[in-house]
Amino acid sequence: MIRTKLCDLLGIEYPVLQGGMAWVSDARLASAVSEAGGLGIIGTGHAPPDFVRDQIRKAKEYTDKPFGVNVMLLSPFVEEVMKVILEEGVAVVTTGAGNPGKYVPALQARGTKVIPVVPSVALAKRLERAKVDAVIAEGMESGGHIGELTTMVLVPQVVDAVKVPVIAAGGIGDGRGVAAALALGASGVQMGTRFVCAEECTVHARVKEAILKAKDRDTVVTGRPTGHPVRCIKNKLTRQFEELEARCRPVEEFEKLGIGRLRAAMVEGDTEYGSVMAGQIAGLVSEIKPAKLIIEELMAGAVEVMRRLGGMAGEGR
Repeated sequence: MIRTKLCDLLGIEYPVLQGGMAWVSDARLASAVSEAGGLGIIGTGHAPPDFVRDQIRKAKEYTDKPFGVNVMLLSPFVEEVMKVILEEGVAVVTTGAGNPGKYVPALQARGTKVIPVVPSVALAKRLERAKVDAVIAEGMESGGHIGELTTMVLVPQVVDAVKVPVIAAGGIGDGRGVAAALALGASGVQMGTRFVCAEECTVHARVKEAILKAKDRDTVVTGRPTGHPVRCIKNKLTRQFEELEARCRPVEEFEKLGIGRLRAAMVEGDTEYGSVMAGQIAGLVSEIKPAKLIIEELMAGAVEVMRRLGGMAGEGR
């Protein structure tokens, strides 16, 4: 199979991270991915510290393998959540929506690896100076909050700019995507949308159904005027956001419309007026499978692609 320096850094069998998705990736999904040889990640979003502690402890009951916690640095509970992570001794912390620099020394002193998500070369270089352990270069193909660059463009530039391991994210859903990411210089991949359709994911069944039905052009980016654009599957909610944008409405109206919409979709199953965050790779997802099988197929597919490409290179000699 495939082993990279990321596997050694995190103590995992395969260079595959499951994205930390709020209201989606709980202890059950994260532990299943970790048990399968990847790195499962609990998504905290704006969750309070007691919820985060409970999820961490549940994950420890389900697996003795490393798992991570994703922290949104814009959360009103970020300080309390970081304290919980320090107390519980989590193996890995991934971060989004900001610079985790001030938390790095304390986390690393506790033995926790710090891996922020970056949408640009500039931020990757800045965070490397802050001594992070690796970075996740996430392209705008991904679901949820996105940057401006595609994965194909972003990953090799980040790889060239930093010395820490780079994890590719955005638009990766099968072995071909894994092989492509490795070819771009990444040490591993992070996937979110594909794991939403894992059997162990407790997201509402209607969300999984929406992903399975999605085609290549069924996602849309909304909320650009807020400075925090989001990719979701098209529905009545995204049309409302598009109408606000077309009418150049104030940012406050966007924020008001978005309140509670992610939970409405992921927990309550409202796929019409809820925020069904998913990446462009949704059109490639066609089955619900156990996390273990997803990872096994990813690795086998990547190996097959690399063997085939190696054969092509041999023919040219």
